[in-house]
Amino acid sequence: MRVANAPVSFGVFELSDAPPPLSADRMVRALADAGYEGIDMGPLGYLGTGDELVKRLDGLLLAGGWVDLRYNDATAFEQGLRGLDAALDVFAAAPPAPANLAPRPTIACSGTPERFARPGGNAPGLEAADWPGYAARVQIAADRCRERGFEPAFHHHLGTYVETPEDVERLLELTDVQLCLDTGHLLLAGGDPVSALRDWSARVGHVHIKDGDTSILAQALQDGADLREIMGRGGFAQLGEGELDLPGVVRTLGEIGYDGWVIIEQDTLPGRRTVERNIADQAANREKLRELGL
Repeated sequence: MRVANAPVSFGVFELSDAPPPLSADRMVRALADAGYEGIDMGPLGYLGTGDELVKRLDGLLLAGGWVDLRYNDATAFEQGLRGLDAALDVFAAAPPAPANLAPRPTIACSGTPERFARPGGNAPGLEAADWPGYAARVQIAADRCRERGFEPAFHHHLGTYVETPEDVERLLELTDVQLCLDTGHLLLAGGDPVSALRDWSARVGHVHIKDGDTSILAQALQDGADLREIMGRGGFAQLGEGELDLPGVVRTLGEIGYDGWVIIEQDTLPGRRTVERNIADQAANREKLRELGL
């Protein structure tokens, strides 16, 4: 196993007219100084492409990158495949890595307004009749990645159609795609990350480690706040400050023989915390795993 981090931990998860809270160069330096060996791609273009990407990483490996598609809408899905191809182009230009540490396309579904507003399994999901078409399009995306030489992993996520443990089970039944198991998103969706690692061990191909605080989720739901606000309130806590059984997760990863990337994430919003605090938190998160032998 190797440990990486991701731009989302610094509030960089989309690029707009406003500049990101810190430059890609500063983020890469901070992660390298903290002892990370890899970084997730973040928004397409943030780390650069081609030779620019390799130069910027300066020894770090590219662990993967998020690509969401609207699997529930056939037309929108087809249109979105251009974005998947662009991400695969970035991966193809990344620094060479051993097969188990090659960048993983982290494919996921776009959020739905109802679930985004009431995350954690508190809003209706897909109708039974819609699952076959949805899963078929996930399979198409997975096969498209494989045609380019990359093994994808599907990321279950709060606010989307694949959110709860039951949603994940259904997707695994209907596809052969590997799973990007995210401990924080699973925890806040009512799952047990340690049990999930054991139960889904044959399908776990990528791991995001993040902590979660269900009390913040509960209060946000009571207040009518959505997923974005939950992130801003610290629903994804610093490692060791939430409810995640982090020692159990690390121990179980060893027991199931997992040997890929472990990506620490602490989803936050730009402007809610200082850049300096985010840098310090990610150094502390890396130390927390180091104390557990990872």
